[in-house]
Amino acid sequence: MRDSRTNSAADPPASAIGADLHLELRGTKLRTGLTDALREAVRTGRLAPGARLPPSRSLAADLGISRNTVVEAYAELVAEGWLTAQQGSGTRVAPRAEPHSAPTGAPRTRTRPARTRPRYAMQPGSPDLARFPRAQWLAAARRALTAAPNDALGYGDPRGRPELRTALADYLARARGVYAEPERIVVCSGFHHGLALMARVLRVRKARAVAVEAYGLDLYRDLLTEAGLRTQPLYVDEHGARTDDLARLRGVGAVLMTPAHQYPTGVALCPERRTAAVAWARESGGLILEDDYDGEFRYDRQPVGALQGLDPRRVVYFGSASKSLAPGVRLGWMVLPHELVPEVVEAKGYGDYMSSTLEQLTLAEFITSGAYDRHVRSMRQRYRRRRDQLVAALAERAPGVRAVGMAAGLQVVLELPAGTENSVVQAAAREGLAVSGLREFGHQAQDSGWQLPERDALVVNYAAPSDSAWKGALDTLCSVLPQELS
Repeated sequence: MRDSRTNSAADPPASAIGADLHLELRGTKLRTGLTDALREAVRTGRLAPGARLPPSRSLAADLGISRNTVVEAYAELVAEGWLTAQQGSGTRVAPRAEPHSAPTGAPRTRTRPARTRPRYAMQPGSPDLARFPRAQWLAAARRALTAAPNDALGYGDPRGRPELRTALADYLARARGVYAEPERIVVCSGFHHGLALMARVLRVRKARAVAVEAYGLDLYRDLLTEAGLRTQPLYVDEHGARTDDLARLRGVGAVLMTPAHQYPTGVALCPERRTAAVAWARESGGLILEDDYDGEFRYDRQPVGALQGLDPRRVVYFGSASKSLAPGVRLGWMVLPHELVPEVVEAKGYGDYMSSTLEQLTLAEFITSGAYDRHVRSMRQRYRRRRDQLVAALAERAPGVRAVGMAAGLQVVLELPAGTENSVVQAAAREGLAVSGLREFGHQAQDSGWQLPERDALVVNYAAPSDSAWKGALDTLCSVLPQELS
């Protein structure tokens, strides 16, 4: 039995080295063994249609056999239709050479049809991905990688690369009013990752419950619950979460909030309630977990600074590049009170040590070069135009629908007649438009003592559609909205 991973005694020239291919040759007849092994690899799907095979010289050297044997085996399989060979393209698996039968003992399964994707997606949670600054990001990556010292490619500091933490400390202080030193910043792979780390820390600290806003993502409530923490809802009105209710909640060790731009209702936490939240944290020893959701995008109001600036010792600040750049960047950050830094680092553990160094270095360069500020300003203007176009279309084509929560962020709440939310969402789906109803964001505990008020509304993301899809998405949305409120 021969294995293609076995090296020959004499290394082939560099021009002959191709991709690795694992094959096991059985029997004494080398060409027959090779053709059988290649057929089996194609038949079972291990070599996919279009896959390029190693050059004959390279494969022969790996297997320790003559090149003529490989050439003859390739030629036989080309003649049988398993492979194709073209000048300049090499030898590849034929497009029609798909698995003819399942391996012995493998169960037969039916392929389920894929779910139909909507033509237009206006669900909250995503920026306009088509506007990701690819050229600027690539230029920043090249500069960062060129300047990076060799040791930057090692394991490094679990808090994250110092270049990124330094850049973030400067940016957050300047743009969001955050008190941040590089040594108090921990880089993570997004808000979800950071919240999971804090949930572990809270459990170690013997916290029993976390207060959450009555409207928010169930994804994060589930994360806290799975970590062993109860979630207690805080009612949300036109002034934000009722933080003065925190004192009556038992066993709460932290409160998760989106004070700059409540998600998804869009209201900002009023000054009195910001003060009340900080007073509760000081008196109870609790923590405020501040998700600075859409903090960079504001339109009709003065910027609302981060709550963390009121008391950096009691607030854990979370930010990410998911809305300002794209979720696929997978970078977020936490600005922590000094005492929490070692606890969060310990929570990361060896299995969750650090985010990609290359992405961190690129984002650091992107920020320090000014490209990040330019991109945010550009997108802020773009999203504001989108929002204004949406408001104008509603006034003309659905005058009975009231838009609220639109002074900042990437989405707007459209108030609907009582009892119509589900029917409008379903009507939109039939027209190929994906939108979210406000009810899916609601949360109340069974023992909370109050009921979440009946409120029918849509949460519409005007940022996500590409330029080519925007008009169609807007037309479809207006067509399914009721013309008047009852």
